[in-house]
Amino acid sequence: MTISVCIFDAYGTLFDVAAAARVAASEPGQEKLAAIWPKLAEDWRRKQLEYTWLRAVMRQHTDFWTVTQDGLDWALEAAGLSDPDLRERLLSLYWELAAYPEVPGMLQRLKAAGLQTAILSNGSPDMLAGAVRSAGIDDMLDDTLSVDSVGIFKPDASVYRLVTNRFDCTSDRVLFTSSNGWDAAAAAGFGFRTAWVNRAGQPMDRLPACPHHVLSDLTTIPDLATR
Repeated sequence: MTISVCIFDAYGTLFDVAAAARVAASEPGQEKLAAIWPKLAEDWRRKQLEYTWLRAVMRQHTDFWTVTQDGLDWALEAAGLSDPDLRERLLSLYWELAAYPEVPGMLQRLKAAGLQTAILSNGSPDMLAGAVRSAGIDDMLDDTLSVDSVGIFKPDASVYRLVTNRFDCTSDRVLFTSSNGWDAAAAAGFGFRTAWVNRAGQPMDRLPACPHHVLSDLTTIPDLATR
């Protein structure tokens, strides 16, 4: 079946989630953060994701901004950093995450090929709007879909169903791309064609389904969508 819709996870896929810690660490007076920022960024992201899974299992949904703050608080405590000003700076930078360098050109190629494009994310609508605006990719997306409309985080099937409902298509017309192997696997189980952007070279998750493609970045997504 021909692909007609290309869907992207947001954080870690289009937007560099390590950018907030990296930028803060480069600022004056942040020598302690500069020495540990990669570990802090990793812990922050890991706890952020863990809290989405746990809340989904417990049926205790909240907005993504809450779990983002909770994850950062855990990471800061683990790092022995208790500076309220640093916390606020990191959170403010999260609203301005840089897109990966290949993102604008990749999206432009998809639109030029006549494909529909959208984000499907755990992020809340206001967070996603800020990230999209900051990255300057507003006019390259047909929509931005948030789990807030179904009240549960990925990988619940109702999240992936937002795509087929919005674009009135069958699942096999969708190419779904995520930097999270578990997300790409769950989307494959739902019926999407999927690509896992495995920038860190991690092992494949042991799950019931597997991504159809494993990539090092997003550059070849237009080739997969139009082949």
